Amino acid sequence: ALRAGWCLLPQAGYLHPDEFFQAPEVMAGDILNLQVYYPWEFLSRSPCRTVVFPLMTSGVTYWMIKSLQQLDLCSRCINSYTLLVSPRLLFTIFSFVLDCSVYRLAPFWEADPWTALVLLAGSYVTLVFYTRTFSNALEGLFLALLMVLVSPGKSGGSLSQPASSLIGMVTAAGFFNRPTFLAFALMPLLYWAGAIANSQKSIKTVIHHFLKLVLCACFTAVVFITADTFYFTSMGLDNFYSVKESPWDVIAQLHEKMVVTPLNFLSYNLNPYNLALHGSHPQVTHFAVNSIMLFGILHILAIGAGFKMLKKYFQQLREVTGNNRGSPGPLAHSEGNPILLLFYFVPLVFLSLFSHQEPRFLIPLILPLVLFSASQNRAVKWKPVIVIFNILGALLFGCLHQGGLIPCLFHLEQLVHSPESLNHPRHYTLLFAHTYMPPRSLLNIKKSDTHIEVIDMAGSEEETLCQTVEQQANNFTCNDCHVFVIIPGTVRATLTKCGVSFKNETLIFPHLSMEDPPQIPFLFSGNWKSQLGLYILHVDRDQ
Repeated sequence: ALRAGWCLLPQAGYLHPDEFFQAPEVMAGDILNLQVYYPWEFLSRSPCRTVVFPLMTSGVTYWMIKSLQQLDLCSRCINSYTLLVSPRLLFTIFSFVLDCSVYRLAPFWEADPWTALVLLAGSYVTLVFYTRTFSNALEGLFLALLMVLVSPGKSGGSLSQPASSLIGMVTAAGFFNRPTFLAFALMPLLYWAGAIANSQKSIKTVIHHFLKLVLCACFTAVVFITADTFYFTSMGLDNFYSVKESPWDVIAQLHEKMVVTPLNFLSYNLNPYNLALHGSHPQVTHFAVNSIMLFGILHILAIGAGFKMLKKYFQQLREVTGNNRGSPGPLAHSEGNPILLLFYFVPLVFLSLFSHQEPRFLIPLILPLVLFSASQNRAVKWKPVIVIFNILGALLFGCLHQGGLIPCLFHLEQLVHSPESLNHPRHYTLLFAHTYMPPRSLLNIKKSDTHIEVIDMAGSEEETLCQTVEQQANNFTCNDCHVFVIIPGTVRATLTKCGVSFKNETLIFPHLSMEDPPQIPFLFSGNWKSQLGLYILHVDRDQ
């Protein structure tokens, strides 16, 4: 109820531009014909993102609200609220795949199902990240499905017959969603391979299972390659549906222009120079910072249990070596299931090999971590710490972090579509400075509408910002022009040096910019609210 309700509220926090620009923004342009900003992953000659999942998620929800409006079942279905919430609601529904997976997996992995479910549902990672349109959230769902497929049922029986085919399809789909899925899938696939080899006496049967996996993975890959090639060679759904050539001509063109997005993704991201453009981090960032930021004490408990397991293993090894009794036996489960720890730490190690490390890359690891933490009442004694940590995390990332930008776009959408603006057309210039990239789709502007201009100044220096603001304020070629500057309160004073005045200003609270953080002394002054706010400033062009 909390997860669904908070999605519908909606959450105002803005985690990362990719939550908009890897699916909703692209689909809003293709399906709803809105003015959007197409990211480089979808424009390059070597596109790095499959279009299949954006179509199946944001694309489906936008098609539904478009159809409702066309059928006159809803007079104004397409607005900033539905554009934001409808894709998020679908992801929120998908997130319950995690809950079902935990409930099914917990008995097999010797975890308490209720404790695991509460840890999962109460985690701010689930409440915030899994209710957003991130490809990382889909990656977590694919890992959950894969873990269910490789784990025998509650009865402890053997793996089901269709499992090989489904494992192949899930692995391929996860790979096309994000090629980093292979890091998460490695240990579950090795576990499955070991289970198959141990349960089958005939080598012929083992080979049969592996062939089914490979064939189904290849078939799934062909489906993705075909869809991506159609989309990117025609660049957009409008052209996609208007292909006039014969089927054989189309197939010949597709063969020549075949698009394999995961290969382009890997080619781009394996280049250290490209990764440096997005930010370079020390290789311990995932292990020492991001994991603690996401999972808190659960990550620390997993590290402690891992060290204890290694210590016991080396003690066993020393005893066996001293007594000349061959290899040590299986590691005792006194500290928890070691396989679950491998499911958690092996992907962590692989992702740490890359220099660009963001917290959201690790959100799929919540599933093996809560299963491990729910065994042997490991997390129960830390209940107060876990509750406080997740409340603070939910408030910080779900409400505060860049939290003024979405309400600001809602406000501006109402302004530019107000009856006064529609009756007397005006030109609006919306200049964003020192904020995350604004998703243009939430302004609900048709591509044919040229009277609204969005300028994203990102983190521009003071001189560049002032020059642009003055240029827009002194544009006398436009009679009925309205210029709005959107800027955090922490850098509001910069505009006083630009030589322009403002008719009025609107403060949207709260808004926390970590790139321009508030100064601590100001937070204890009478001006504290402006330090945690986002300003919409209407430039007075008459002055």
